[in-house]
Amino acid sequence: MTFARMPSWMWLPWLLWIASSSLAAQTAPPAEPPVATKVDASAAARSRLAGVRRLLVLGDSITYAGSYVDLIDTYLAVHETAAPIEVCNAGLPSETVSGLSEDGHAGGQFARPVLSERLARTLLQTKPDLVLACYGMNDGIYLPLDDERFRKFQAGIEALHAAVVASGAKIVHVTPPYFDEQKGGHPGYAAVLDRYSAWLLAQRSAGWDVVDVHGPMQSYVQAQRARDSQFALAGDGVHPDALGHWLIARAILAHVGADSAAAAPDVSAFLASLTEGAAVLALVEQRQRLMRDAWLSAIGHQRPGLPTGLPLPEAKAKAEPIAQQIQSLVEPFRGGKSTWQGFDRYDVLSRGRPAIVVVPKKALPGKPWAWRGEFFGAFANADEELVRRGFHLVYLSVPDRFGNPEAVRHWNDFYRELTTVHGFAKKAVLIGLSRGGLYCYNWAIANPDKVACIYADAAVCDFKSWPGGKRKQLGKGDGSEAEWQNLLRAYGFASDQEAIAYRGNPVDQLAALAAARVPLLHVYGDADTVVPWDENTGVLAERYRKLGGSITLIGKPGVGHHPHGLADPAPIVAFVLQHAQ
Repeated sequence: MTFARMPSWMWLPWLLWIASSSLAAQTAPPAEPPVATKVDASAAARSRLAGVRRLLVLGDSITYAGSYVDLIDTYLAVHETAAPIEVCNAGLPSETVSGLSEDGHAGGQFARPVLSERLARTLLQTKPDLVLACYGMNDGIYLPLDDERFRKFQAGIEALHAAVVASGAKIVHVTPPYFDEQKGGHPGYAAVLDRYSAWLLAQRSAGWDVVDVHGPMQSYVQAQRARDSQFALAGDGVHPDALGHWLIARAILAHVGADSAAAAPDVSAFLASLTEGAAVLALVEQRQRLMRDAWLSAIGHQRPGLPTGLPLPEAKAKAEPIAQQIQSLVEPFRGGKSTWQGFDRYDVLSRGRPAIVVVPKKALPGKPWAWRGEFFGAFANADEELVRRGFHLVYLSVPDRFGNPEAVRHWNDFYRELTTVHGFAKKAVLIGLSRGGLYCYNWAIANPDKVACIYADAAVCDFKSWPGGKRKQLGKGDGSEAEWQNLLRAYGFASDQEAIAYRGNPVDQLAALAAARVPLLHVYGDADTVVPWDENTGVLAERYRKLGGSITLIGKPGVGHHPHGLADPAPIVAFVLQHAQ
């Protein structure tokens, strides 16, 4: 069997040994370049993630703790929705690439594990497209700089690099985090990691991809110590706190072109810049712990004392619902995505019916939402302001049904999907313009416990007035013969007389809404000849008040059926905000 035809599980250990032996023969370390500080945010930086579907993160206890990995995963979960990237944390506490271990490490319980023992298995099982590797903190075993220990670190890093490249994956090396002698003791060890970091950065000249976290962490500590001599990122000198992990994550995110994330000064600002950032991070942390333990157990290692993970198939099955929850937060609606008034708009299907969902930049707690009955986007300054305030805006297309029982059933289905799958508030704000009033009121009457309030505008509240009107001698409005015929078909009426005798119009069915104390707001033009206000809003208001219900009326003197709404939607928005939260 030739080397080229050997399976990778056979030749990867040989490759590690060859690389290690070659580097061990070196007699002097290369010169140290100045630490790079300029962030590469070019197209080349962003291309580092091109084609990446699985990112494997290797490292020691800092990586195993996972906070910086979680932050990177959170950013990717929010920004890489079209082609999700799985982030696999396989960090192992105490691990080195140098193969060194202190006498009496861990109280003499075990020697430090070495990456080469598990690297081939890790690459074969995880099959990464990109490897992020952060080593060095343990590799000098907390002793002053020594050429032999330095060469072993170099050899281990070279072997790691060669093995990853041979597997077909890309690799980004991460300089070791800053060691704080003021907190951790071990005099001279900070200089060791300075040297290790400088050597790694020097490998850029050989074409290596290296990101510096050591320099930024060191600079940050020094700047803070100028103001507070006791400041520290790591209480024990080794393991960074939340801010320290953020500095690591920020440097890595900047390295892959995540400019907006790299600009955040702390975790809170970073999460605030992301869609549902805090909620996504909580789910990412849950998924990462589950999968980290499963991967480490499946790969196998020589580090005692770690929890046994679930079998990989079982862990992946448990991780899938978490992934779906993350998806529902960052891009909850699968369908055509566009923009509406500067907000994300999704054109989706609800049981085959076209629907629209507009997503606010930042949803209010509880996910309040407004449901437009008809004519999405028409006279929508109030709708737009509600979205700006944090409301979702939705519309379900059930045209030419005039709020009939079939339309109500479709609305029931959409409501159930929005509140159960997407976590919308249990009570909706209904917006009924013109014939949209029939949809809103008929659904509200069937579901009074699901309504926060109703804003109706020049709304049809009795179809005898429109589309009946004076053409059918049922009212003083203009009426519409074509729409009357459509209405007869939609409701299944056999004749005009059957429609006229119908007692299921909103003006006839207000008791349930009054009992549920649903507040109403009606805006109308007193010169409306299409939907005369006194036959619709006027009748409804009188009857609702007699039932003990609350209704606010805003009349527009001399205004006809159009324009709907108010030039300044503030009173409408204030009404909704008062009753929807």
